[in-house]
Amino acid sequence: MQLTLKTVLSRDQAALKEALGLESGSARIETQCLLQQVLGVARAYLFAHPERILSEAEEETYQALLLRRLSGEPLAYILGTREFFGLNFNVTPATLIPRPDTELLVELALGRILRPQARVLDMGTGSGAIALAIAHQRPDAEVWACDASAAALAVARDNAQRLGIPNAHFIESDWFSALRGQRFDLIVSNPPYIAADDGHLSQGDVRFEPLAALASGADGLDDIRDIVGQAGAHLEMQGWLLLEHGYDQAARVRELLQASGFANEFSARDLSGIERCSGGQVITL
Repeated sequence: MQLTLKTVLSRDQAALKEALGLESGSARIETQCLLQQVLGVARAYLFAHPERILSEAEEETYQALLLRRLSGEPLAYILGTREFFGLNFNVTPATLIPRPDTELLVELALGRILRPQARVLDMGTGSGAIALAIAHQRPDAEVWACDASAAALAVARDNAQRLGIPNAHFIESDWFSALRGQRFDLIVSNPPYIAADDGHLSQGDVRFEPLAALASGADGLDDIRDIVGQAGAHLEMQGWLLLEHGYDQAARVRELLQASGFANEFSARDLSGIERCSGGQVITL
């Protein structure tokens, strides 16, 4: 049977909607993305050529991608890319998938880079999305990105090179272990913050993402405690620590910041009204 683009789009957006519980609009966009990947075309091409027939090789490749998505594998891993803060990042199963909520952390960071040549540190950088978004917006800053995963750092370095961002530097480090004696004007992190027994870890996209980048102890705060406890020794006077955290962790994170000597603690809400990020400032060394 010869399949046209129109037939495939109609049939498979319905299949994705049923299998994954997607809304109609999301299922349609995902089907389009899979076809674009196979054909190497812009979305407008699909609308302009609805009667275009898939070749046997194209249909075989497309069906393989579709089956991966129907099994629940994240679209970002199938396509190998995800947009974040206006930049297109390569992603692999070694990295978390950048999410729109995390753009708030970048916005907060950019608002706290107050001098040229500021030193910024992104901890647990993964694909490099946060570090590279900051470095791209502030080419006068020196942005360092660390991760304990060599595989994740390889993805981040590749993204920096591909995007032409020269003011980002990478170092393999389990939090602060390889950063002894270094100080920064700003430290940001989207660390693991899900409780280890949280049922959401076995649902949706996160089933395919690296567990070490998601879960952090019984209450999800082990890594945040570690970062907050050590960050003061790596921040300059007036420096800021900014953290993304879970939807119900803001008050506890502010308490941890205060207990570790930070001042001006605050939490910021994302577009859904959830307190998504918290931070504090060093005012005495």
